Amino acid sequence: MMMNIADRIEQLRRELNRHNDLYYQQAAPEISDQAFDALMKELQDLETLHPEYDSPDSPTRRVGGKPLTEFSSVQHLKPMMSLENTYDPEELRKFDQRVRKLTGQTSVAYGVEPKVDGVSLSLRYENGLMTLAATRGDGTTGDDITANVRTIRSIPLKLKLADPPALVEVRGEVYLSREAFLKLNQEREAAGSPQFANPRNATAGSLKLLDSAEVARRPLAAVFYATGALEGVSFSSHASEITWLQQAGLPIPQLYWDCNGIEDVLERVRELERREAELPYDVDGAVVKVNDLSLWEILGATAKAPRFAIAYKYSHEQVETRLKAITVQVGRTGILTPVAELEPVFLAGSTIARATLHNEEEIQRKDIRVGDTVVIEKAGQVIPAVVRVVMEKRPAESAPYNLPESLGHRCPVCHGPIHRDPEFVAWRCENMACPAQLKRSIAHFASRKAMDIEGLGDKLIDQLVDSGLVTSHVDLFHLTSDQLAGLERMGPKSAANLVQALADCKTRDLWRLLHGLGIPHVGEGAARKLADAFRSLDRIQQATETELEAVPDIGEIMANAIADFFRNEKNLTLIKALTDAGLAPTPPAQSAVSAVGPLQGKTVVVTGTLSHFSRDSIKETLRSLGATVTDSVSKKTDYLIVGDAPGSKVAKAEKLGVSILTEADFLDLANQEPPGQPP
Repeated sequence: MMMNIADRIEQLRRELNRHNDLYYQQAAPEISDQAFDALMKELQDLETLHPEYDSPDSPTRRVGGKPLTEFSSVQHLKPMMSLENTYDPEELRKFDQRVRKLTGQTSVAYGVEPKVDGVSLSLRYENGLMTLAATRGDGTTGDDITANVRTIRSIPLKLKLADPPALVEVRGEVYLSREAFLKLNQEREAAGSPQFANPRNATAGSLKLLDSAEVARRPLAAVFYATGALEGVSFSSHASEITWLQQAGLPIPQLYWDCNGIEDVLERVRELERREAELPYDVDGAVVKVNDLSLWEILGATAKAPRFAIAYKYSHEQVETRLKAITVQVGRTGILTPVAELEPVFLAGSTIARATLHNEEEIQRKDIRVGDTVVIEKAGQVIPAVVRVVMEKRPAESAPYNLPESLGHRCPVCHGPIHRDPEFVAWRCENMACPAQLKRSIAHFASRKAMDIEGLGDKLIDQLVDSGLVTSHVDLFHLTSDQLAGLERMGPKSAANLVQALADCKTRDLWRLLHGLGIPHVGEGAARKLADAFRSLDRIQQATETELEAVPDIGEIMANAIADFFRNEKNLTLIKALTDAGLAPTPPAQSAVSAVGPLQGKTVVVTGTLSHFSRDSIKETLRSLGATVTDSVSKKTDYLIVGDAPGSKVAKAEKLGVSILTEADFLDLANQEPPGQPP
């Protein structure tokens, strides 16, 4: 039976929409571009011959229509407000303090997402169909760019919801990916046209083209992170809002975190900066939002910005200043790091007087000399970096900088010999007893992710080493309350607490000691794997490179570094002294390596706020049951454990077919009682 015209048109629309979704949303195309174009051409021809079947959500609307003479102005149903921003982590803490004070909450949950460096956009969907697209404008009124936005294939013309709301405004950013921007500029260069300065300028210029057919040829994309006016749908949290946007078929931020408290926020903000390169688009910071939408009403807004959100920006501002001198710092492993001492200059919200120079090779590559005028960029770092030298302002008497010669081939702290480490392209102090190395090494040893010695902070470590009370890690365990009480800001109570904390840490988990020892290339994850595999310090010390390589995720380089560490006489002497001082690390629970149960060998992700566990305690419990705990949902994930306000990970888990467990489900599956309750 031959399909009628109306049915064929509808079939083509469904098929083209499905392929658009596979290509732009899931990065999993099933057909070639040529095959897609053939389907599109067939649909265009049929719609031209049969205009009675015209539809506003047809994929053919993406190819552009007749050029406009100008853009009309439209009013947003709900204003698009700008955000207050900061470059300072302390300002984020002050933001949290204000939020808690205004809401009366002792702790607040937040969402953290990338601040996409694109062009702001508001879409209006009525009964699931996109009826309007507008620029931000002045926040109240923007330009109607519906014809241009219809050409952006990652934006659905119809929401993928069985029962769409009567009305919803969604807010997001239009962008050009770095790859698309590079290609666009190459094409413009070949055509003899001026190149765009950056992706944002190219995006803004594209959206303001009056010819939507030309816009259709630009590979624009979009990401959405909020809603405006709503009718027929409501949300209790920002995380549920993000999940709904994804379910509706709108692209959402690729990285998003639910955070419990401001310190968790700061950790994720730093993680986002480290992972910025994973994203296809440029970002200029992170957006932090209160998760509970009921608190938004309480917090309200100023005349310009909401009080429930703030942008933490990774500064890419640049300023010029003079390089007065180059000093050298000594790190935990003895690596010497040159630092630029600058004429103080104001940059990105603070006065800068120092900047990192990374290593001698970097200084030589940029030909940085004392006395130079240099350009510095903060880029979100606490200590900014020197980007380049302003050569035309170089003093005539300047001379190339040579790190070892400037130090007399001696460590600037202990004056011991230094040598060049080819692996790290750096100079290193050879004296393991160097006070600078010792301070940083002890700080790592005592850190939360290592031996977790409460009360042993950097300033106290400086005092202990400078006073001669501590000349190695072992001396920590021979400190007395009387010795500590004599130090600055250390009363009898603080001294007694630290002595107790040192005593308590002697039986910390084996992986913590392995991590705390500072074995090259061995981080927290590798330390856990080693502890699980060998179960004692003695067995790890005796392991061969081949045995070490047999441990999951331990490669050849790491295995060699571990074996070398335990062959070094100084390291063996330190370990023996630590065990003589009473350190008896606890091996992992037997279940973590040999028990057979529902979580043995499973990969688990946790999201949301749990009732009976903190984030760290649930991870420890899972590991003790033999599970591998990761931060992101993937095809390898076996279970997602969800608490309150779980965020976008739920939608991803559902999409991938990952089993989703409530906290009660988890306790049931693992045959566990809630913490603090008798078995």
